[in-house]
Amino acid sequence: MEKRGQGLEGASSANKGPAGEMGVAVGQAVSAILSPAADPADSEPAMKVLLLTGLGALFFSYYWDDNFDPASLQGARVLLTGASAGVGEELAYHYARLGSHLVLTAHTEAFLQKVVGNCRKLGAPEVFYIAADMASPEVPGRVVQFALDKLGGLDYLVLNHLGATPAGTRSRSVQGTRWLLQVNLLSYVQLTSLALPSLTDSRGSLVVVSSLLGRVPTSFSSPYSAAKFALDGFFGSLRRELDVQDVNVAITMCVLGLRDRASAAEAVRGVTRAKAAPGPKAALAVIRGGATRAPGVFYPWRFHLLGLLRGWLPHPRAWFIRQELNVTAVAAAAA
Repeated sequence: MEKRGQGLEGASSANKGPAGEMGVAVGQAVSAILSPAADPADSEPAMKVLLLTGLGALFFSYYWDDNFDPASLQGARVLLTGASAGVGEELAYHYARLGSHLVLTAHTEAFLQKVVGNCRKLGAPEVFYIAADMASPEVPGRVVQFALDKLGGLDYLVLNHLGATPAGTRSRSVQGTRWLLQVNLLSYVQLTSLALPSLTDSRGSLVVVSSLLGRVPTSFSSPYSAAKFALDGFFGSLRRELDVQDVNVAITMCVLGLRDRASAAEAVRGVTRAKAAPGPKAALAVIRGGATRAPGVFYPWRFHLLGLLRGWLPHPRAWFIRQELNVTAVAAAAA
């Protein structure tokens, strides 16, 4: 990507890149709409082109500015959940390279020990861990207290853990739904409530790693999607509460696609054609968003557009979702 300030010479060659193609499309759409001889029926597709390319330009300008300062994370005190694999593991490694003090938690102690060892090699000044099963309601309190004892306070609470339906439980059963809500929603609320006083003192940040299924519902994932939609509602409301109370704690909601980890890939094998996002890149997007106190992060970025289209163009959205699903396979699995 070329830097800003390229002047007229840069503008003359802009058509060679994505921004140039976007500008050409906008120009053609505007010409079609404003032309005196234009047929109203012809202007409707042009309006759609103008709308979509305008949204694209907004995203382009949003990602153009990058005020991320890696030095801001040196010495930061971070509690990271779901740190044993996938995006969580990569988050831990990024924070370690940047010199943050870490408390890591996940379900499996052996995996955590491996991640802790790697973080120390990468230069983290302090790394502690606590194995924890977020399906148990009493666990979040122990995790937050452990982090406060070890680090003396928190600058970042990064909520990344997730759970699929436990083995032997049907995904839409009451038992399975209750389990999903405890792991994917209630534990987030508990951890946040317990860590918020320390984050308030440090003017810290809450980073919530969610899913596209918390913005756009899809087939055969109703309990999981319900928990993720509830996350969006809870933290969106909490952001407003903190704002009106002049509490300087940032909340960054991160909308990611399919997790880049073996368990996630196995759970959707034969069901979806969607590809997992690379863990290191997704993790870096999350860290940048949290460090810059951005209200939202979308990775891949096109998920932002899909979320916006949810209300505007429901039928095309449904069509796109169906292209990602092997409906026969997933219906058989849910039966």
